[in-house]
Amino acid sequence: MYGRVLIIAGSDSGGGAGIQGDIKTVTALGSYAATAITALTAQNTLGVFGIHEVPDDFIAQQIELVLSDIGADAIKTGMLHRVGVIKTVAKSLEKFKEVPLIIDPVMVAKGGAALLEPEAVESLKHLLVPHAFLVTPNVPEAEILAEIKISDVDGMIAAAEKIMKLGSVNVLVKGGHLDSDKIYNVLAWQGGVKVFETRRRQTRNTHGTGCALSSAIATFIAQKYPLGKAVKKALNYVDAAIKNAPNIGSGHGPLNHMV
Repeated sequence: MYGRVLIIAGSDSGGGAGIQGDIKTVTALGSYAATAITALTAQNTLGVFGIHEVPDDFIAQQIELVLSDIGADAIKTGMLHRVGVIKTVAKSLEKFKEVPLIIDPVMVAKGGAALLEPEAVESLKHLLVPHAFLVTPNVPEAEILAEIKISDVDGMIAAAEKIMKLGSVNVLVKGGHLDSDKIYNVLAWQGGVKVFETRRRQTRNTHGTGCALSSAIATFIAQKYPLGKAVKKALNYVDAAIKNAPNIGSGHGPLNHMV
């Protein structure tokens, strides 16, 4: 086991996404997963049916205790659903800016439930994104963060460049929401852009793909892979996890994280 990843995110009682999916991903890829839970959700493959708040001071306590003792080689954030949570996380990470921060700006669940309050978007953009090593929005999230419409790869590149102007060192815009035979993922950094092309699998088993991808990237960053290789390995992992999904539930099924 090599590399320590702190995951700051909400739970998923269905086990396919959120903290549960993140832990499975990090563990399957050979690193140590620690967590700070930001919210409890009641959900399954059919959707999110309830969200239970975790107090801000308890979120801060989880982060502080993990980082002051266990430490981390990468930090990944997921569901930070309200302004208070974002402010708490930003303040808690001030002393740990040397640790690469991977932000998955979770805004909407696969079934359509809102996981980020509208007023929290500005807090995310101005309090956390400027300190990110990598931000990994999907197309709808990138449209919100960049305030532009995206219909093709050129639009994804333009959005990534706008998000970098918020302060993030690197941006990965995930193109699974675009209508195309293949999926294009755009990685942008200061001075360069790379487009990763992956197959589009016709399947309902895609719950937790964003969580798995960002956690896989965080794991490979913790293991000291360069960013481009970390992204490529993470995309390959998620593709294999979708291909070998266990076909559980009657809605958006989970991946096979242990593939």
